[in-house]
Amino acid sequence: MNKLTALIALFFNVSVFSQENYEIQVYASPTMEKGYSIFELHSNFTLNGEKNILDGVRPSNHSLHETLEITHGICDNFEIGFYLFTNYTSGYGYKVIGTHIRPRITAPEKWKWPFGVSLSTEIGYQKKEYSSDTWSIEIRPVIDKQFNNFYISFNPTLGIGLKGISNDHTPSFEPNIKTSYTFNKVALGLEYYGSLGQLNEIPDISQQGHALFLVADLFVDPKWEFNFGPGFGLTKATDGFVFKLLIGRKINWKHS
Repeated sequence: MNKLTALIALFFNVSVFSQENYEIQVYASPTMEKGYSIFELHSNFTLNGEKNILDGVRPSNHSLHETLEITHGICDNFEIGFYLFTNYTSGYGYKVIGTHIRPRITAPEKWKWPFGVSLSTEIGYQKKEYSSDTWSIEIRPVIDKQFNNFYISFNPTLGIGLKGISNDHTPSFEPNIKTSYTFNKVALGLEYYGSLGQLNEIPDISQQGHALFLVADLFVDPKWEFNFGPGFGLTKATDGFVFKLLIGRKINWKHS
């Protein structure tokens, strides 16, 4: 077996672990402009996932995760986002499983920092059949930079379970990274999503979550947002193969 064949076999035979693929996105630092809203549909299908119930969480294999996200610019440098999570898994049917709310603030451009910075805090509920933490909070700093056609963003995220199976509130470290290069109106890049475990007890790497997505962003119209691509689990504790599609439509309520 040559190296390429071995790499493909790794990608498509990794075992997987949870129903968490609702919003697969690395954040950029700018918030929504005042008076604007964006409606986004996150669609993620798990082609190779967990086939058994683990700790009461339903299997993710062949699950379709659909999330409606509505974000509104409240004022300069501050926005609020709202999420509605839904799930379809064969044998369990279509379910509405939870909601989250997410305020976010960004550093003003007039500060003239050499990179973009924002801070997002997301809190909400998911049904216990789809998440081991029914109530959780996510604290997501965002640091990004555009170098001509090259873009990079780092989200050193902390996830905190507020209520769930273990009721352990120790933060877990969940870093996200995106790099891309723009050719005309298309940006091609990589997105990395990690879940390294709780800060006081980092497990072996085989038990950590690590996934890599090959993505494209289309800049065909400033009112529209398109992001899509396949993702591959890199450890046994990660969904093996997921395809994601994000479509967004921005609305200027003043002009409307």
